[in-house]
Amino acid sequence: MFHSSTQRRHWTFRTEEELSRRRADANRKCRCKAVADGKVKQTDSFLLEPFEELTICKYYEKRLLDFCSVFKPAMPKSVVGTACMYFKRFYLNNSVMEYHPRIIMLTCAFLACKVDEFNVSSAQFVGNLRESPLGQEKALEQILEYELLLIQQLNFHLVVHNPYRPFEGFLIDMKTRYPSLENPEILRKTADDFLNRVALTDACLLYTPSQIALTAILSSASRTGISMESYLSESLMLKENKASLSQLLDGMKCMKNLVKKYEPPHPEAIAVLKQKLEKCHSSELALNTNVKKRKGYEDDGCITKRSKMDEDEWTDDDFID
Repeated sequence: MFHSSTQRRHWTFRTEEELSRRRADANRKCRCKAVADGKVKQTDSFLLEPFEELTICKYYEKRLLDFCSVFKPAMPKSVVGTACMYFKRFYLNNSVMEYHPRIIMLTCAFLACKVDEFNVSSAQFVGNLRESPLGQEKALEQILEYELLLIQQLNFHLVVHNPYRPFEGFLIDMKTRYPSLENPEILRKTADDFLNRVALTDACLLYTPSQIALTAILSSASRTGISMESYLSESLMLKENKASLSQLLDGMKCMKNLVKKYEPPHPEAIAVLKQKLEKCHSSELALNTNVKKRKGYEDDGCITKRSKMDEDEWTDDDFID
């Protein structure tokens, strides 16, 4: 199904450079629009560079995963993966200077619950925020207001193929057709760790779900000291197709390098970038003119007085009860 999906046709890219170009274009368009509207000058120091926007996105991706990991009731992995994919897709073509990742992050999670049929009410969803009833109401208003925008920016391509199903498929396959490995379940924990780490990278925009799942299994096997070469060559019938085997191994190597070189944003850098981001979203600039701002949830004055959702006061646990 993946090979005929919108994910493969429209949201799977050839190189990291292509992703960088898209993000740079989104940054440039936002800057040009703000300058044309007379709201800023091209030389204003608070405007974010593309690499700074990427750093902020990395920070909020981690916040999104943290929020989902402690969500009550427990959120299925497929929902988490879908939410993360929505977030990455959105900021390929949009700037954090125009759409604050704080609310886009929550909107991605909310929409993913609907699409993946994880049955939680809107009240249950915002109940996972450490907010007063008024704060939860304001948050829900913003989520619902941004939901259609998110769907439009995803080009209405809402079905996401995650690596979790093929991962389970590979384990079942090894149990039935690969007797050389007595207990494939010993690979699960380390492979799960790999999938958690790869979710923070751009791998889901560059590789197929089955490639990611297989790389997680082989990475786990390698760390456990188990050779899986015979599984690739015999069980997956790649022995006679050396070109496909070589291409598969090269892709796995590149994916492992993505995970290896990933660096979480430094708190000091994030603190500085948050100040610039909040300046872009301040009431006197309001670079986002496409969505009506409601008094309360995104208004920093009200947030500081009545809510823990203020960026300067958040900790990683401030989303949840």
